[in-house]
Amino acid sequence: MIPLALSAVCVNLLQLVNVTGVSLTPKGPHMARFTLLAPLTLLGCTAIGALVPAHAEQVSSAYTSAAGKDCRTLSGREVDTDDEASEQLCRGPAGLVVLKNETDLRETVTVGRNAEEAGRQLAAAQGFGPFNSTTDTIEWRLGGNGKPFAMIQRWHIADNGDLDAKGRPRNEQMLVVTRLPPGAACHVAYIDVKANADANALARKAADQLARGFDCGNDKVAIICHSGRAVELAKR
Repeated sequence: MIPLALSAVCVNLLQLVNVTGVSLTPKGPHMARFTLLAPLTLLGCTAIGALVPAHAEQVSSAYTSAAGKDCRTLSGREVDTDDEASEQLCRGPAGLVVLKNETDLRETVTVGRNAEEAGRQLAAAQGFGPFNSTTDTIEWRLGGNGKPFAMIQRWHIADNGDLDAKGRPRNEQMLVVTRLPPGAACHVAYIDVKANADANALARKAADQLARGFDCGNDKVAIICHSGRAVELAKR
């Protein structure tokens, strides 16, 4: 059973508007030209002591790898001497596949029954402006029927305002909750890891409570609890 409450958990849902940003070149044969999320507009904030499941349900997690060695490369090309573009297909649970695209040190991650379906999802167009990458491990939230309804992945977003001794940007971490087919696949919630000590638990709560009822065409991505530098960078 998922816990009915998290002690001293504060969840602030900041409703965001997706506004048009910079159009980038296609990242592979299964991915159309996409638009980054430009700085997002905050519409409101609702404080909730804890997210409580509407119905008691057995919810569990499963994990898969999106590491290059565990995925199949669909395409790859050299952009310049310092960068390559690649498109990889990784196995997920219950017949799902993960399509991961990387160009110019920026990634997008989307899900479907096959590469073509995954490339048509809104998630295939949801990227971030700064250089970024994802952790190889994907967490899947499974309902009582054993079918996945959301995935959680950790993103590393480069902060050009915070350089290390060698002049390289340090990374800020953010958890992204994505809803899954059937229906559309898209980002549901962002959780800033540094700003929230219980980020993993918050991400699971957000997935369990928000993903299945999330309307990718109309609902706005939620920032869960405290916003921080990673979320700020993701809005750029």
